[in-house]
Amino acid sequence: MTDTDKTPRVTLLMRAEALAARGALALLRRLGPVRASNVGGAVCRIIGPRLPVSRVADANLRLAMPELDQAARRAVIRDVWDNLGRTVGEFPHLAALPRDTASGPGWDVVGAEHLAAQAARGGPVVFMSGHIGNWEMLPPGVAHHGLPFASFYRAAGNPLVDAMIRGLRDAAMGQSVPMFAKGARGARGALAHIARGGRLGMLVDQKMNDGIEARLFGHPAMTAPALAAMALRYRCPVIPGYVERLGPARLRIHVEPPMDLPDSGDRQADILALTQAVNDRLESWIRARPGSWLWLHRRWPKHLRP
Repeated sequence: MTDTDKTPRVTLLMRAEALAARGALALLRRLGPVRASNVGGAVCRIIGPRLPVSRVADANLRLAMPELDQAARRAVIRDVWDNLGRTVGEFPHLAALPRDTASGPGWDVVGAEHLAAQAARGGPVVFMSGHIGNWEMLPPGVAHHGLPFASFYRAAGNPLVDAMIRGLRDAAMGQSVPMFAKGARGARGALAHIARGGRLGMLVDQKMNDGIEARLFGHPAMTAPALAAMALRYRCPVIPGYVERLGPARLRIHVEPPMDLPDSGDRQADILALTQAVNDRLESWIRARPGSWLWLHRRWPKHLRP
């Protein structure tokens, strides 16, 4: 069979996947934000801990938080899956979630003064976060404060599904923003964006094999240096923040003051110092709420994992 013969089957499969995704989104919309969050959490909470990838999470926890016994690790992994399912269930509702509600679904911001200061200051800025809580709430939340930002993006393998995901993100932000593919070409685009005075958001908690070695939870972890390199080159603020889950479809964005930028005169040492400071900040957030982070990623070298 030639590649030409295979193409219609691939296209049909993509269309079938897209049809299933549209059906799932329609169902989640009909459920409303709270029930969609509860259903997503329940499904992942039941299925997720039984999947092989949960063994990666357990190994990560044994390495990073050895003080946790087996029961505690299981509880964290269950919370990880619950949060992931809720994040998926809430995704089609982000654009309509109300702000500063007293109870029920909605979102608010702690540290909004740092966003206001950046909006008044203008110029390039890097927003730093990780896969914590419902991280999809960060772009629309910051955009509501007049600071829509571009970000790195790993496209879904199915372009029809990818278009749906992009559409939901644009709807939540109320506008379309640049999205840079992960990799060398995307990095160049992001650097040019910052050079033009643009705003960029980065989730910097995943392993990068060709990154630099910084420490996370006391162990060496290969970490992308791009955030530090861009911030130091253009001396632009790095504003840290993360999302705390308060309940079903109830989210709180924590925004912290801009990080100190080292200026020793040794560029490589400064990049390592800022990268380490970023990892330290991530670790502090994760330690405070271990079940809110995506422990499923192979973050540390294999030889270190128990």
